[in-house]
Amino acid sequence: MKFRPAVIAAAFAACALPAAAQEVTLRMVSAFAENSYYVQHLQKWIAKVNAEGKGNVQINFIGGPKAIPTFEVGNAVKTGVVDLGFSTGAFYTNVMPESDFLKLTQIGIAEQRKNGAFAAINELWNKKANMYYLGRVVENQPFHVYLTKKVDKPDLTGLKVRITPVYREFFQAIGATVITTPPGEVYTALERGVVDGYGWPIGGIFDLNWHERTKFRIDPGFYDAEVSIIANLDKFKGLNPKQRAYLEKQMLALEALNTAEWTRYAKDETARQEKAGIQVIRFDAAGTKRYLDAAYDTGWQAAYRVNADFAKKLKTLTSK
Repeated sequence: MKFRPAVIAAAFAACALPAAAQEVTLRMVSAFAENSYYVQHLQKWIAKVNAEGKGNVQINFIGGPKAIPTFEVGNAVKTGVVDLGFSTGAFYTNVMPESDFLKLTQIGIAEQRKNGAFAAINELWNKKANMYYLGRVVENQPFHVYLTKKVDKPDLTGLKVRITPVYREFFQAIGATVITTPPGEVYTALERGVVDGYGWPIGGIFDLNWHERTKFRIDPGFYDAEVSIIANLDKFKGLNPKQRAYLEKQMLALEALNTAEWTRYAKDETARQEKAGIQVIRFDAAGTKRYLDAAYDTGWQAAYRVNADFAKKLKTLTSK
């Protein structure tokens, strides 16, 4: 019996259907703007995942806050509107109050995976928010206070400082009058003197042009900017074992780059700020201790008020 080419092609296509059907496309959004360095770093990872995951796993990056507002990303992941979210815990406390605790961790994600901290995070995220905490993309990025006016001690009394919930309690504890504004309004607030400074990680102020209105940075930094990938738990559990293993493998590969990548980035941004004329404020040894103690004491006190059991567990596992 002879088979015509069309019949043979159809047969091959039929055989290929089961394999093709195994490919899943996951929808992903970012809480950060597309032009931020964080998202540029993420995009490289997505490209790698898609190139190596053909026939298995693909990620469709939908976009940043223009697609879903920053503070709605967590709920979009929880409810399954999207499958993956790229965010910091401080942005989805509306659905997971404990997510803000992650800024207080003082050991890397690799060690967290080994000592049980990562498992403890996932246990709570699974239970309370229908989320799977896939992994941490950004670390080794301390927060700083940036100012338009100089101070000589860890006291911000009389200064108006723009904040996010990340450091509200800390800034209030050292005397600042705190003001909350969207990131897009900070430049104008600095320009008009509505605020005298702001809190932000070591990197990223150039993305927003805030360096043009910034004169001082207080060192050392405090906390650690945490940016992670969270997944809808139902969607993650619905993947087949090969797909879940592939995502985990790619996440571990990304985390393995963290120390070198973010240490380099922090160093580069510090040098860039110096070149831009931003001066460093350093306190004496006693002042520095008071400053850092105030940061972590207020941070953990706030965490204990939200969930004492989890805060105690996380502090034990992730503090130096």
